[in-house]
Amino acid sequence: MPDKNYNILDKKDLAVLKKSEPKRFKYLAEGGAYLNLQGLNLEPIEGIETERFDRLAKILRALAFVAIDSIKSGHPGGSSSKIEQFLGLLTSGVFRFDPLNPDHPGRDRLVWSAGHCTPLFHAMLALIYECLRRHGDKFDINAIEGIYPGCLTRFRHCDGPTGHVESKYPLADASTGSSGHGFSAALGLALLQKSNGLDAKVFVFAGDAETEEGISYEARNAIGSMSADNIIVSLDLNGFGIDGPITEVIGSPYLNHWFGAGWNIIEIDGHNIIEVVYAYQKALLGFNNQRPTVVIAHTIKGKEYGKLAGTAGSHGAPLPHDDYVAVIKKLGFEIPGIEGEQIKDIEVIMSQLAPEDADYFLGRLEIGKSKLQSETELKAQMEKALAARPIKDYRSIKRPDILPQELLFEPGKPVATRKATEAFFKWLMGQTAFFYLGSGDLMKSILTGAGEDVYGIINKKNPLGRGFRFGIAEQNMAMMSTTLTQDILPGGFKAMSVFSTYGVFTSIMSNPVRMALINNAVNPKFNGFFVMLAAHDGPETGEDGPTHHGLFWMSLFTAYPGIKVYKPMDANETIEMLFYAMEKGEPIALSVMRPDTPVFKRENGVPPAREAVNGAYVFKQFSESAKPKTTLAICGSQVLANVLEMLPELETDFDIKIVAVTAPELFEELRQTDPAKAHTIFSDEDRGRVVTLHNGWPGFLYPFMLPSDYKTRAIGINRFLKSGPANEVYKVAGFDTPTLKEKILKAIRK
Repeated sequence: MPDKNYNILDKKDLAVLKKSEPKRFKYLAEGGAYLNLQGLNLEPIEGIETERFDRLAKILRALAFVAIDSIKSGHPGGSSSKIEQFLGLLTSGVFRFDPLNPDHPGRDRLVWSAGHCTPLFHAMLALIYECLRRHGDKFDINAIEGIYPGCLTRFRHCDGPTGHVESKYPLADASTGSSGHGFSAALGLALLQKSNGLDAKVFVFAGDAETEEGISYEARNAIGSMSADNIIVSLDLNGFGIDGPITEVIGSPYLNHWFGAGWNIIEIDGHNIIEVVYAYQKALLGFNNQRPTVVIAHTIKGKEYGKLAGTAGSHGAPLPHDDYVAVIKKLGFEIPGIEGEQIKDIEVIMSQLAPEDADYFLGRLEIGKSKLQSETELKAQMEKALAARPIKDYRSIKRPDILPQELLFEPGKPVATRKATEAFFKWLMGQTAFFYLGSGDLMKSILTGAGEDVYGIINKKNPLGRGFRFGIAEQNMAMMSTTLTQDILPGGFKAMSVFSTYGVFTSIMSNPVRMALINNAVNPKFNGFFVMLAAHDGPETGEDGPTHHGLFWMSLFTAYPGIKVYKPMDANETIEMLFYAMEKGEPIALSVMRPDTPVFKRENGVPPAREAVNGAYVFKQFSESAKPKTTLAICGSQVLANVLEMLPELETDFDIKIVAVTAPELFEELRQTDPAKAHTIFSDEDRGRVVTLHNGWPGFLYPFMLPSDYKTRAIGINRFLKSGPANEVYKVAGFDTPTLKEKILKAIRK
């Protein structure tokens, strides 16, 4: 301890303290390992012939620039700066990949977090498959989803190579393009491999500017805490985003953003092929610390791209045609350069691919291919790691004819639907080895813990767990959880995931979910099934105030193709709808409620809980009295409970039919597949006399209405509410029983 008292606001005292105890003024950062290879006199690597690499790199740059000039659109900057990184990875012997069997389950995965670098991506595919064609290999280019050089003239056209990376292609295991999302996608793929006892690596190509994105911060933390040391990031540090230098946004030293998260760092000259290959080989060996590794490659943005080289302008701006011609000629290709006839430029470029260079390139690819294990070996490895777990996936799990007792809830008793999902997920963990579950730091509230605890949380000590501790990081949670469902394990097994937060916060996850749905659409063979659990729906978290009221979240997800919003009315319906979703294999957003609400007694015409999978069902039929008929379409168990309380009063003057709505999109589907059944539930006559009630966005039930009735007969909540106990908030919202009765009567009489 100091031998005197210090006034640290006094400059003299501060100077004395700094001299006597300098450690008080220094922070010792604790990260992973660090290795700088820049400019180091490295020994040659056997098989790495730099002159051949230089020639191949020139061909790749030229092909990428031709693709851009063909449509006057694309991203030359990041594509050109990553040429040596991509070429180095494929030819280093590190990356396991078979171009003629690109979906081999033993392959290393590759995620283009820099998903806009498609000029390079497609140029590499064109080079690979042109070399194979010249070599005489027999293959169906369309079945492989490969491309030939001539295809580059249709780059960014609807019938040509895509504008951003899509996972239907070889060498892409996620559909990307939203900045920063690739790190989270890679985490999902990496944990799927590691948690099943497999040793595939996941490589990521990324740019420096995209790491400004918040989701990338979330992912960098989670990759470390979940011990995904099978991830290797190749980070293109060229210093520019679209608008200018990254230093305009990132004021602190760039490496701090990786070192502080505990990553191993290797720094290299990204255009020096020897340093590139050494870095990948060392990253593969690791540093014996169970940490992920990032290779920071210092590069020139838009390298060799004329006047735009080394500038932010190269990011997404094509050169004028004459400048493009000059660039290609400077690379050593005497192209004709005729506007609109870029196919002739490609012919000149490919004519300079010497047979020995093509053979050398294929030979280097063969090294990675030779390291692939057979699917039989991989499946046995997985089964050994998962001993005693059921080696089957969600697709083989059917609803039992007699449900297990833990999935049955006694009619008449109050049970929150979140307690039904708690029971279901715990049960499901015991049925399959390939189910993953987690919550955004809300496990104790949403009740995912019972399921997570079956095999435990994934971390350094428990790599074979099935639960996740995401923390408050909803974007990473969604992107990671959806992507791990979009891969196929040895034996053809597919994973299922559930990720959860309060309904009001699902909007934070909307873009990752959108990206996952796009991936499902463009690559249906790898279609993933997941459940986004939207808990505490409605005004139920009343005391927390409008920041936590789940009123409008479903509006986003009803607009997205490929996902449906399910809102079961009680615990038994929740179980039935989960079984149905697994059977369909289509992602869902599942609403679950916080308060205990009655489990319906399935009597007096109330159909079995299984009828909820129709999206709507008749909860109460007309009594066929002489009174005027009105149909109430109700979504929300608490709303239905309030209506049932007032029903005798409503029926004094009206004959009431109640339709319970559990998923408007499912009902629209039923109208297409079984119109007769749909008509018995909700007829055209019902549509003309319906009043809809939803304790949230009124538009959720618009599919049950005539447009002319939206303003007068749709009872919902279209404003932010106040903080208070749930019963008070329901009153403020006009959903307490007396007010709701007035609204219904007013709507009926319109």
